[in-house]
Amino acid sequence: MAISYQSEKRIFTLQTENTTYQMKVDDFGFLLHLYYGGKISGEMDYLLTYLDRGFSGNPFDVGADRTYSMDALPREYPDLGTGDYRNSAIVIRGADGSECCDLRYAGYEIKKGKYALPGLPAVSASREEAETLEILLEDPVSKVQVRLLYGVLPKEDIITRGAVIGNKGSSEITVEKAASVCLDFVTGEYDLLTFYGRHAMERNFQRTKVEHGCFSIGSRRGTSSHQYNPAVILAGRDTTEDSGSCYGCVFVYSGNFLCEAEKDQFGQTRVLMGLQEDLFHYPLKTGETLPVPETILGYTDQGLGKLSNMFQRCIRNHICRGKFAHQTRPVLLNSWEAAYFDFDGETIVRLAEDAAGLGIDMVVMDDGWFGKREDDNSGLGDWQVNEKKLGCTLGEMIERVNARGVKFGIWIEPEMVSEDSELNRAHPDWAMRVPGRKPVRGRNQLVLDFSRKDVRSYVFDRICDILDQGNIEYVKWDMNRSISDVYSMEKPQGKVLYDYVLGVYDFLEKMTARYPDILIEGCSGGGGRFDAGMLYYTPQIWCSDNTDAADRVRIQYGTSFFYPASAVGAHVSAVPNHQTGRCISLKTRGVVAMAGTFGYELDPGKLTEEEKETVKEQVRQYKKYADLIRTGDYYRLSNPFQDDFGAWMFVAEEGNHALLNVVMLENHGNMTVSYVKLRGLKADRLYEDTASGKKYYGSALMEAGLPIPVEMGEYRAYQWEFNS
Repeated sequence: MAISYQSEKRIFTLQTENTTYQMKVDDFGFLLHLYYGGKISGEMDYLLTYLDRGFSGNPFDVGADRTYSMDALPREYPDLGTGDYRNSAIVIRGADGSECCDLRYAGYEIKKGKYALPGLPAVSASREEAETLEILLEDPVSKVQVRLLYGVLPKEDIITRGAVIGNKGSSEITVEKAASVCLDFVTGEYDLLTFYGRHAMERNFQRTKVEHGCFSIGSRRGTSSHQYNPAVILAGRDTTEDSGSCYGCVFVYSGNFLCEAEKDQFGQTRVLMGLQEDLFHYPLKTGETLPVPETILGYTDQGLGKLSNMFQRCIRNHICRGKFAHQTRPVLLNSWEAAYFDFDGETIVRLAEDAAGLGIDMVVMDDGWFGKREDDNSGLGDWQVNEKKLGCTLGEMIERVNARGVKFGIWIEPEMVSEDSELNRAHPDWAMRVPGRKPVRGRNQLVLDFSRKDVRSYVFDRICDILDQGNIEYVKWDMNRSISDVYSMEKPQGKVLYDYVLGVYDFLEKMTARYPDILIEGCSGGGGRFDAGMLYYTPQIWCSDNTDAADRVRIQYGTSFFYPASAVGAHVSAVPNHQTGRCISLKTRGVVAMAGTFGYELDPGKLTEEEKETVKEQVRQYKKYADLIRTGDYYRLSNPFQDDFGAWMFVAEEGNHALLNVVMLENHGNMTVSYVKLRGLKADRLYEDTASGKKYYGSALMEAGLPIPVEMGEYRAYQWEFNS
């Protein structure tokens, strides 16, 4: 059994193959956190200490005992108003305006299989792969209930946390804050690893000491955002890629979030992950419930690389769904950087002809094919094919593309409406606007109120009208601005952004059910909504609008800490690069893009014959390595924010096949030699370099490494394939 309950001491224990999670219901009904870490035996309540802590309040139940305080004890789901002055997992405002919630234990249930959350994405697993623990907490006065949900996937070393807040009282309440996970540690010195950025430069690596006070990241932008990714790592101060303890937290949600890390007055550390407090005031009438999005937890004492592979496997196998989750994706050519808005049907057919000649599987028609859409200032929401621009119907053009032996894909942006559009003129109330105020603009487009079913239904029908016109096998779903002017004509304003995200999920759930054979790639100005919630519906996401290979080495480095290469949309683009103006060799651009789903973002007609031969070879190479890249263990071999080179490798589960990739990021006069140490190989096996025929023991490659060639030129790239 992965989950057990010791009734005498009322201790719950969750066991995976290598970790243990334990908590206790104490004599007063408080649920206390005991332990999370490497696998142990026994009961860990001996770790609890009770001292008279001045100015730390004591629950009324304990009488004159001043050694018992919620302000010092490790808690499983801390509430506000019970004498715990640290960050709270839940804040409830009652009908009388008071903010107090005293949650006490009210029961439990253990089930086979993995729980689900209504309307929300979550880790999925069979009855044989997982178990669920449900613990019920209740405030005896207000009758607020919280069902804490724990999913245990023993073989994956993964534990998930969810919560459902319910109102069983007689008066309406308002949920002002809601987290799905709290981790309390009574000992230890930690760093918090976070991934910050901006549009076109997402998921930069940052390591910060958890000091006294509170450090937080989050989003108020309506999406998980370019600025902070909803995934963090709490690591020991000496933890490296290869060794040391580390905890990962991944929030399975695509909207506003908040992560807080706090070292308290007694040197204890608390980490919370949940919904952003700002713009969130969720009313619950009697009998209503609020599901809180799930957090995925993982722990290892074997370093950051091990933790990353745990999360990558979990997301690849238990988040991503549908026929494409475990398939090699088509190599595609996207029209955006090839033509931008300046194209017609003949342009797309020509791109298809060029793609076919290069071995590329698919051509994608990006923005500009519908309504009055000649630039990014108009037309969004008018989902009718511009047949005058294409010179034919969409179906006819798709037939011509398919006749070249190439699949066809299309771009959409369903959540948006241009101010200059027929839809906006017909239904101005469908866009988010604060009454009496002028809207905040982003690309001269507004955000449709996807918290409203009628709005979603209309857009869904229009998108289906498009997708039914021909053999469309891929959709790029974009979302190109942050949400402001948060207001809905139909519901309390504190619900809008949460219900908006659930509306997006509802739309995607219906779309994937109706079109199971269409591959959907998520996008939000590139990587502005790159999260586990979207991967539940779209098994790949455009990693960044920045296609510069040098920048992508760093962007993909940060992405790899949680997300598998099979989820990373990565393309070779033209030079000078359209975002940076940098010129990098076609070989290097190909090596970098092979750390993802692979494709091209350029006009093949502008390539030289030599470059076309290089592209053909890149496509052949990628298809040769595709299964290894998609399913192999991923290892970061350098830190491109610090080192002269970026290096990473993929290793088959059996350890018999590996692909090493290196990009030189710095080159200087009289250059020193860099050595890259491999990982994940079998120490006692001989590995053959398939290009040179040289053989090396795995132990030598991992302990001493390979010298990286010193050559003239910028951004040189190298690939080594090893077989044993």
